[in-house]
Amino acid sequence: SINPPKRVGRQSPKKKSRKIVPLMNTNDKIKHDTASSIYLNSSDNSVLSELKETIRKQSNEISKLKNEVKFWKTGEMSNKSQIGHGDRHEHGHGHGHGKAMNSSYVLCSFYNLAFRRIGWLSLFLISLSLTAVIMNGFEHTLSRQIELAYFVPLLAGHGGNTGGQTVGTILSALSTGSITLKDGPRVVVKELFSGLTVGLMLGCIVGPLSHFLGGISTHVATVVSLTLPLLSTIAATMASSIPFLCLIFGLDPEVISAPAMTTFVDVSGLLCYFHIAHSVFRWHGLDL
Repeated sequence: SINPPKRVGRQSPKKKSRKIVPLMNTNDKIKHDTASSIYLNSSDNSVLSELKETIRKQSNEISKLKNEVKFWKTGEMSNKSQIGHGDRHEHGHGHGHGKAMNSSYVLCSFYNLAFRRIGWLSLFLISLSLTAVIMNGFEHTLSRQIELAYFVPLLAGHGGNTGGQTVGTILSALSTGSITLKDGPRVVVKELFSGLTVGLMLGCIVGPLSHFLGGISTHVATVVSLTLPLLSTIAATMASSIPFLCLIFGLDPEVISAPAMTTFVDVSGLLCYFHIAHSVFRWHGLDL
């Protein structure tokens, strides 16, 4: 028997096996979502905290800058008002020829400074001519007691030094706000006693040294020892009161105080010196 031939044809393709992924149950899904939300919330919280810290630092810096700008503007306005007020007074009274300077000292030109100061300096230079009048009036005394002339430059220099220290201290305290106009009487009294103390100490030193080391006569050394306390007191009192007087009358104390103090101290110091000399010489039985 003959077997029938096999039918040859296209074979049907094999079906691919599909990998079945197990589905996530409900509990696992909830856990996954919860973990994701916790991570996102912690990340957001850290970003927000950093942002808040940055904003806080910037607000502090802005507050500091505002305070600095306010302080600077306050000081600048105060300086401008003082400069303008002093210059307006100078124009009104004929003691100055500079225009009102609203800029700071650095921006102010040299000729404006010179014109602003020349009026007062000229006035005080004329006042200093009184020293020549005083010296001429006591020429007979100086000719008979030449030793008195040795101490005229010393006393004039000491008065200027004492007053200069006091003026610098008062002006610095006024500019920084450490003292105000209402503190004037207390400051003047304090400087008065300070000058008296300095004069007494220097008088106890200079008089004996000039007699024992310099060979100066006893009566002239006594005159110097008595003049120094009085001169120091006058210098300190005038130097401390002039800045407050300038503020009361609307003048610029920085321009007026030092030359006014020097003029008054030189004139009053010479008068005190020669009057004390007359009294001491008369007490020693010397005729002048």
